[in-house]
Amino acid sequence: MSKKKYSTFVTDGPDKAPNRAMLRAVGFTNSDFKKPLIGVASTWAMVTPCNMHIDILANETTKSVNSSGGKSIIFNTITVSDGISMGTPGMKYSLISREVIADSIETVSGAEGFDGLITIGGCDKNMPGCLIAMARLNRPSIFIYGGSILPGTYKKKPVDVVSVFEAVGAYSNKEISRDELNDIEEAAIPGPGSCGGMYTANTMASAIEALGMSLPGSSTQIAVSKNKKIDCINAGKKLIELINKDIKPRDIMTKKAFENAITVVIALGGSTNAVLHLLAMANAANVKLKIEDFNRIGKKIPVIADLKPSGTHMMAKFCEIGGLPPLLKRLYDAKLLNGECLTVTGKTLKENLKNVKDNLGNSVIKSLSNPIKKDSHICILKGNLSPDGSVAKISGKEGLSFEGKAIVFNSEEQCMNAILNKRIKKGDVIVIRYEGPKGGPGMREMLAPTSAIMGQGLGSDVALITDGRFSGGTHGFVVGHITPEAFDGGPIALIKNGDQIKIDSKKKTLEIIITQKELKQRKKLWKQPSRNHLTGALYKYSMLVSSASYGAITDRGV
Repeated sequence: MSKKKYSTFVTDGPDKAPNRAMLRAVGFTNSDFKKPLIGVASTWAMVTPCNMHIDILANETTKSVNSSGGKSIIFNTITVSDGISMGTPGMKYSLISREVIADSIETVSGAEGFDGLITIGGCDKNMPGCLIAMARLNRPSIFIYGGSILPGTYKKKPVDVVSVFEAVGAYSNKEISRDELNDIEEAAIPGPGSCGGMYTANTMASAIEALGMSLPGSSTQIAVSKNKKIDCINAGKKLIELINKDIKPRDIMTKKAFENAITVVIALGGSTNAVLHLLAMANAANVKLKIEDFNRIGKKIPVIADLKPSGTHMMAKFCEIGGLPPLLKRLYDAKLLNGECLTVTGKTLKENLKNVKDNLGNSVIKSLSNPIKKDSHICILKGNLSPDGSVAKISGKEGLSFEGKAIVFNSEEQCMNAILNKRIKKGDVIVIRYEGPKGGPGMREMLAPTSAIMGQGLGSDVALITDGRFSGGTHGFVVGHITPEAFDGGPIALIKNGDQIKIDSKKKTLEIIITQKELKQRKKLWKQPSRNHLTGALYKYSMLVSSASYGAITDRGV
């Protein structure tokens, strides 16, 4: 098996002298042309603390590749900061960035003939974007996670970016002063790394390791730790081994591997964004994963991680006690994971766990016999409000069902204004619509409204439903990803103020309490909004994107 399966077309033969001349200018020597070319995709950027250190990790990775028999070529792709764009029109670009990242990595790797690929991601959309590209290219690949941030400290308690969002709600409720709000803002984010709870970044990093596409332990390391640099060094070495063995992403990213990833997301109490991203990653790998699989798997998997946002501890604490490998061991020993799945170590999950000990204890990670919730916190709901599916995040702390009267908003901004002006009352079901993949466009996250609600002390007393999505930092009684979305004339577009809405996580239903006849009459009067105000990336995305129930993909379906 040639180690230069793709790059030989770029580097070999007299006719490729011009190609080699270009490469000599960027540092290639004669011996380098005989080595496999390895692309190292860095998501470094100074637009977010999640990615501000990734250039350092990328350089460590390239050194390792070069010393292990490969020739590395480092290149960049974009990142978007959800934390900075949250609650603004800029958040429309967040989910779009996943597609831009995937497309750009695929484009550079395909154009330059890389024989293998290492990608390094930090913020939420980097990770699925990288994995989508890897699955499309199907060349030996490894993903490296940039690592979690250390928590900030305020009044001797750990704080993070979600603490700031919730402090905005507390300030609007006159529970804290402007000076206190400023103090929390200044303390929350002390340096590099992804948001420090089991939010979307840490959820997806853990899912990717469980999927087999990261080295063991990669997902639960602090961004500024020595372990993170060691992870990069090991990845460079291991990538050359994968090329030698011709182990490719689609050999690893099988249906059973995705089921392992879903299992871990549930056990960790992870972000609802995992539904969207795992569906998209599976599609790129030509795996027939469906939204209904989350309910099927969720029936038998308990939530055992006491981690923020719904729990107590920060990600740093989970890293400190051993991180993901011992959690995988606990789940594997209970026969909740498939141990025969291949991983980027070149070994199976079972082989990787052979010498791992479960020393987690039962505080941060509970025992399987005494879980936080006996089944999944992620519920796929259907019914006359979401006939194609929706995604609820029900930790159990807020109850298992909710019924109340709708208060309807056609954008996140309208809703946020109402919350801050105290228009939301106990028993309300907040409806935020026209925020779906096509209608937003871009399916914005509703962290600002949900955090403001929590900050006002209404987290147990109101529900929020939307065709948009939620940050991994969201908690409370929330249902997102409602499909069909409002822009497509889904039932969420037909809700009126005062309509009775019923959410039932046991029955897995989301219902509006009116007759089918009334819904049909309302549909006749509904008109689709115009796209005429959209241009560029927003217009292209709105025209191409699929339903959230298929992962909001812009590629062809499986």
